[in-house]
Amino acid sequence: MGSVVTVEEVNAFYDSVFQGSGEQERVLEVRENYARVRQPVDPGNLRPGGYINGPTQMAIADSAAYIAIFTRIGITPMALTSNLNINFMRPCIGNAVVAEAEILKFGKTLAVISVDVRAEGSDKLSSHAVVNYSIPIEAA
Repeated sequence: MGSVVTVEEVNAFYDSVFQGSGEQERVLEVRENYARVRQPVDPGNLRPGGYINGPTQMAIADSAAYIAIFTRIGITPMALTSNLNINFMRPCIGNAVVAEAEILKFGKTLAVISVDVRAEGSDKLSSHAVVNYSIPIEAA
């Protein structure tokens, strides 16, 4: 069984709902229980030393988890983060950050997702998050 959404569908949803300043994050890949997302960074996302800041890494981890949920139940705007725990392991330095999310458990009302975050082009993890999502009753 594959993803119930395509990369194009999720990117179109993001373009219509999450309009803001700067370059938009892009969904690069989806398959059942998995999403890979890229976010370009600009000076507003950097700490001294050129490190991609923690809030940017947390945001992409949350977003990748959200999109992984869509691979199971379709685009469900009201799936909500109930917990996000992140461990920062090394500096994240680059022009973009990439997150890979994999669903560990998908229940009727709660999903648990593991997310690896790296600077684009790096094979070393910058951070790792475990994200819990509350699934709306109508989607379950």
